[in-house]
Amino acid sequence: MEKGEITAFLSLIFVLMISFVTAILESASVQAEKNQARLDMDRAVYSVFGEYQKELLEEYGIFAVEGSYETGNFSEKQLIDRMHYYGASGIWPEVEGIQFLTDQNGQAFREGAVKYMEDLYGISIIQGLGALAEKWEQQEITGEQTKDESNQSLEELDDMLNQNQSSLPMENNPLPHIEQLKKSGLISLVFPKEKQVSQKQIRGEEQASSRALRVGRGTFPVRSDVDEVTKKLLFHEYILKKFGNAVEEEKRSLAYEVEYLLEGKTSDQENLEAVLNKMLLIRMGLNFVYLQTDTAKQAEAGAMALALATAVALPMLEPVVKQVLLAAWAFGESVMDLRSLMSGKRVALVKTAENWQLSLSSLMKMGTSEDTQEGADVTDGWDYKSYLRMLLFLENGDHLTMRTLDRVEQNLIYEKGLAFFRADACVTKLRLQNLVQIRNGLSYEFPLYFGYE
Repeated sequence: MEKGEITAFLSLIFVLMISFVTAILESASVQAEKNQARLDMDRAVYSVFGEYQKELLEEYGIFAVEGSYETGNFSEKQLIDRMHYYGASGIWPEVEGIQFLTDQNGQAFREGAVKYMEDLYGISIIQGLGALAEKWEQQEITGEQTKDESNQSLEELDDMLNQNQSSLPMENNPLPHIEQLKKSGLISLVFPKEKQVSQKQIRGEEQASSRALRVGRGTFPVRSDVDEVTKKLLFHEYILKKFGNAVEEEKRSLAYEVEYLLEGKTSDQENLEAVLNKMLLIRMGLNFVYLQTDTAKQAEAGAMALALATAVALPMLEPVVKQVLLAAWAFGESVMDLRSLMSGKRVALVKTAENWQLSLSSLMKMGTSEDTQEGADVTDGWDYKSYLRMLLFLENGDHLTMRTLDRVEQNLIYEKGLAFFRADACVTKLRLQNLVQIRNGLSYEFPLYFGYE
């Protein structure tokens, strides 16, 4: 009886052990299938993102999958089909989040451009620029203040002349001539005579910044290890490296690309005119401030103002006429500065008596056949690209990023022959929820995220 009882007990223990081992083996088998499904999906997604758009990377240093696969028609199904092709058969991925280059005003593109510049040059490329940022903003404010003061002085002068039913004499008076020049446009005054102004134009409605765009979904991490000013300055250096301007032209659908990024107009000529006006305002502010400190030039302007006021028997006009003359003189000197910049020369940031270029009497000749004076070159001054850098910093960042995408897209289409390329079909990040059937009645779901970081 004891042996029989022991045998039955051992049999029960043996059955329990077999059940336990079988359960462990089954659990291990299920876990192995889960792990295999994850590995298959990882491999498939990595392979899909390994098919980045080659020309986009080579020309602009940006990683993205061209989601239409050169058809011009994007669909998420094409991405999933490629995953199945790369070994994810039997797994059903559902796209929960997807990010395109154009999402959030080009956030992914901007981050990619910043990383490209960091990898290529490091932070040292913008060393010293951060300290200039505050000065750039102040120079813009000074320019606006000078413009307002000039307009106010002109209005005051007109009111005083109207009240006395009089007008300043035309002889030896540069003011009417300068006002006429301001209306005629800057390009004709400052563009080098040996060069031709680009007449290139683009279709505004075709640009990524203007047309209706495909929009991704979901939230994705944003880079936070670099401060905003550093990212901003690095992106601007990326722009200056990759795109042409009016002094360093590229043979593309627009010759003055950086000017387009700043202004967003459809023709090179319009963009250049607008940028030159901004530069003129900055230079005019600096030049006007200098004139207020130069006693010799103050006296010269005062003498001319007194002569003009005396000629109409209204000596009380002298202080107002003097300020208007100083503003006109600052305008003329700024035109000379722009001539220097457009010729690839450098301009002194702050003027002195030694590097001031234009005499008061020369204002009458400006823009005429007698005007043969070219802009001077100052060794330690700022060149055209330096002023573009300033304007880029002052421009709205979102507008700048989307217009940059405009140029990337247009250049790849027309320069590289990629007629299918659209920035809003370029995928940079993807979040999936995946379902796989492991056994009859047993399924497994798992998430997966991949993004170019």
